[in-house]
Amino acid sequence: MSDINTPGNTGIIALVNCNNHTTDFFKGLNLPVKDVVCYDDNDALIDALEKGTNITAVISQSEILAPGGVQLIEAIKKTRKDAPPFFLVVNHLSANLRKLALESGVVDVFWQPLVGENIESRVNFTLSQWSKLKTNLVKKAPAPKKTPLGKRIFDILFAGGVLLVLSPFFLIIYLAIKLESRGPAFYYSLRVGTGYNVFKFYKFRSMYVNADQRIKDLKHLNQYTIDAQSKQEKSASDNTNFLCAECTAYGRCQFPLHADKVTWCEKQYISSKREAGDSAFFKIKNDPRITKIGNFIRNTSIDELPQLWNVIRGDMSIVGNRPLPLYEAEKLTTDKYALRFAAPAGITGLWQVEKRGKAEMSEEERLMLDNYYAENHSFWNDARVILKTIPALLQKEQV
Repeated sequence: MSDINTPGNTGIIALVNCNNHTTDFFKGLNLPVKDVVCYDDNDALIDALEKGTNITAVISQSEILAPGGVQLIEAIKKTRKDAPPFFLVVNHLSANLRKLALESGVVDVFWQPLVGENIESRVNFTLSQWSKLKTNLVKKAPAPKKTPLGKRIFDILFAGGVLLVLSPFFLIIYLAIKLESRGPAFYYSLRVGTGYNVFKFYKFRSMYVNADQRIKDLKHLNQYTIDAQSKQEKSASDNTNFLCAECTAYGRCQFPLHADKVTWCEKQYISSKREAGDSAFFKIKNDPRITKIGNFIRNTSIDELPQLWNVIRGDMSIVGNRPLPLYEAEKLTTDKYALRFAAPAGITGLWQVEKRGKAEMSEEERLMLDNYYAENHSFWNDARVILKTIPALLQKEQV
């Protein structure tokens, strides 16, 4: 730590989302500040800024597209006009991800494992030259291509009309979900859409709120060998932690699903399902983790209808490429796949009507369809997709 008695060293460096190892690392550096203080989460940091705490710099241990990344710096800018320099400590980094971070206002990105001498010199230089550097920073990422006016008008009219006509039906579904099981009727997760814009993605809840915890109660349904069952039980036991390996490194979930005060780790749940492969554990008939009304709204895609509100808000379009979870989007920043994010994010799209319900669809095929739509979307092509969507709603398989 620097000599805190040096004149001018009155501010602090705020660490947020950092684990104990990262906290100890930065506290051991010779930095020109009074202290290094750790804040548990984004809300605690924003609260400190609102109270006027003299924060000289912010260092967040988070992936670039995760809640503690570019989303946090946007929240800081809204809270404090003269925002302090913002640094990120990440596990994953590529040229495109770094470019996205810098264009969003991140001053520097540190890739683990951290090297003390390098980090110390880079942070010290930034703090000493901040008054000059901040005037040269790009204020925000380049704006994505705007949705054509005709498409936007259609989206508002279509989504607004459907919401108005189906409002009584929405009320019935809402009451059915609430009556069958405790918990909120809606939930949201963070998704990446057009131009890597991150937004809240709404759905009807179709599973019990303790779905992950109930995995261990289903082990008796496994029809495989004892060894396979033993492996499954271990996986189920691990699942009760609600944290995937990446989130465990941070000490908290980086990819949460939110429903009022209830949260799930989306990446942990999907990863555990993929690791199980074709195991009967995850392919069981009448899965008790899914509510009865949840099974119905999933098979009929009714659980997707709250996304009409996302269309009204401008987060999505009726037709487009499906917005992706943060941990998937951060892997698709190469030139080969970034094209899909140039197109509008949509409720339905080419891959849903061409491949939905067909288990043989590969991720590569889906991405090819996304890129094709990005290059060829038009009013008439959107109309064809909408007409094909109706029979695709009643899918044969849940994939």
